[in-house]
Amino acid sequence: MLAFAAYLKILLALVVIVDPLAVVPVYAALTANDSPAVRARVALTASLTVAGVLAGSVLAGEAILNWFGITIASFKVGGGILILLMAISMLRVDTLRERQTPEEAVEAEHKESVGVVPIGVPLLVGPGAMSTAIIYAVDGPGLMHRMALVGLALLVGLITWICLQAAVPLSRLLGRTGLNVVIRLMGVILAAVAVEIFCAGIVVLLPGLAGNH
Repeated sequence: MLAFAAYLKILLALVVIVDPLAVVPVYAALTANDSPAVRARVALTASLTVAGVLAGSVLAGEAILNWFGITIASFKVGGGILILLMAISMLRVDTLRERQTPEEAVEAEHKESVGVVPIGVPLLVGPGAMSTAIIYAVDGPGLMHRMALVGLALLVGLITWICLQAAVPLSRLLGRTGLNVVIRLMGVILAAVAVEIFCAGIVVLLPGLAGNH
């Protein structure tokens, strides 16, 4: 297993890329006419979806890469670019447009249950979050490392549930401007994570770059 500080770093990266605060306005809008019980059920469903998809990515990600013959280094480079694009969209406060098409947004308004789609997937857990989970899973040694990451996935789900449960008071307290500030700060952190992942992959694909330092 990795050091405790390393798992804290992974937890931070996963929380930032899932970014439940960015989904608070959408969650509040889609459940505005629902009872507190229904809103609570949607929040729980979305949070379980987050935990389940992240845990599945941790456990099955490497097997999927091997199936398609994709090297870990190549996946890190591609994943780093994808995560960087998400970070840029967060800095522009344009995350929802990146994660959900207008057609999906219209369809969501007519769904009886929006906890899984679109709130759980793709608004909370999209390709970027799944890529991050897979990259960190294959980076560490042994079964205990994978189990630790599954535990982190459950913790991210819990944090998501807390944010969604507090969606209405958070929206009123922070306002649109306050939420945008938080999203931009998370975007800066995510950009740093993306560069780190990209560099870890590129020095393997192009070892001459590492020799120049």
